[in-house]
Amino acid sequence: MPKLKTKSSCKKRFKVTAKGRIKAGQAGKRHGMIKRTNKFIRDARGTTTLSKADEQIIKPMMPYAR
Repeated sequence: MPKLKTKSSCKKRFKVTAKGRIKAGQAGKRHGMIKRTNKFIRDARGTTTLSKADEQIIKPMMPYAR
């Protein structure tokens, strides 16, 4: 079998946790912070785990990150 390629965009943006979930940065914090509430900005710090539906999209693009 040939080696499988990993999507470069995925390896830059996502990490896999020990339990196999996908960890990603929070969305919506690049610009326009004046419109956002303080609660949103506070809650969007750090990273988050993707939903099951989003995980099913990302996992095939990262065949060796399991």
